[in-house]
Amino acid sequence: MKVVIINKSDSTGGAAIVSLRLMKALRSAGVDARMLVAEKLTESPYVELAAEPWRLKWSFLIERLKIFLANGLNRKTLFKIDTGTDGVPLHEHPLVKQADVVCLNWVNQGLLSIKEAGKIAALGKPVIWTMHDMWNMTGICHHAGRCDRFAGDCGHCPLLGQEGEDNDLSRRVQLKKEKLYSVMRGGSPAIHFVAVSNWLAERARQSSLLSEMPVSVIPNAFPFPKKKTLRPAATDGKFRILFGAARLDDPIKGLPILLHAMEMLCKRAPELAERAELVTFGAMKDPDAFAGVSVPHRHLGVLHGEDAVREAYLGCDCVVSTSSYETLPGTLVEGQAYGCVPVSFDRGGQRDIVDHKETGYIAEWDDDPDVAGSRIADGLIWAAAAVGDELRRRMEISARERFGEEAVADAYIELFRQASMLA
Repeated sequence: MKVVIINKSDSTGGAAIVSLRLMKALRSAGVDARMLVAEKLTESPYVELAAEPWRLKWSFLIERLKIFLANGLNRKTLFKIDTGTDGVPLHEHPLVKQADVVCLNWVNQGLLSIKEAGKIAALGKPVIWTMHDMWNMTGICHHAGRCDRFAGDCGHCPLLGQEGEDNDLSRRVQLKKEKLYSVMRGGSPAIHFVAVSNWLAERARQSSLLSEMPVSVIPNAFPFPKKKTLRPAATDGKFRILFGAARLDDPIKGLPILLHAMEMLCKRAPELAERAELVTFGAMKDPDAFAGVSVPHRHLGVLHGEDAVREAYLGCDCVVSTSSYETLPGTLVEGQAYGCVPVSFDRGGQRDIVDHKETGYIAEWDDDPDVAGSRIADGLIWAAAAVGDELRRRMEISARERFGEEAVADAYIELFRQASMLA
């Protein structure tokens, strides 16, 4: 079986990392899986550029310009929006022509247009579209936040500011997606969607675009070591809390909540706070983002490679996520696999990962950052008391069963088989 996975990049961003992992998992299972990307940064011989660099750059710039004009020249929302108006002719690419199954992943920013996706769907091959966010079910946004217009008609999009109206860009793009999804093959929709978490699948069922479309739930794969990873013996009595993200001070990641949680930890559990250390990794736009944090802080910078990631988790006791929403937070999965107790809100796919007070801690969300931070502090206090060999054993077993590469590859192969029967 030949499978082509189409994604913007092979290493930049969460969708890129898990798409590359999926390709490797499928290859290990005997599938001839390859990737088509707009940005190739790895040395993998199974990853190819989707087109000439200049052509990819041109479609990216043209689409950004259209969005910039539509949102009232607002730079703040320029990359929160994707329209699928421009891309490269992927239906003509040899890997797409030769494939038995086409897997679309995160294909925005000038890689694949909605029109081109229709041409791929018309080839008569099974098309599997893995959703890493909400873009497939909304007009133009990747996460709807508090907006519920995706459940009906988009329009008056808050990301377009004062330019919004009934028939604004979000509504027009929503109608294009509606037309794309109406393409049929053998009496069934030509595109089968995959949500990487049950939370995302539920959002799809709430949407006007995907409520009647076939949607499966298959999580992202994570490359757990074959043998149990031995944690270094703790000798200094520290309680290390890990916080990581592609960009730590992205507003979505809830940094103010984390900082308040550290303050509350000092007030509620001063003895624990005395031996606590906050360890972070990822990029930061604001170099002073952690100024004044209440506990000692150590920043590891941007981590490169699985070895560096593993060492970060093995050196800590707890991994925390304070995001306002996460489709399937990989840091929690990795934390479990390497013995870090996850503490997070239930604002996305967290319950697919964590069983409350069994394999981590799920805090109740609150819109007030102070209240939310206080609840995260409660979770950290619980984690410090619960962490130990027994909890780590439960977490590792749970993570491997739910997110192991073999299990995820098998689920996709079965979906490919079912979709091929309809082709």
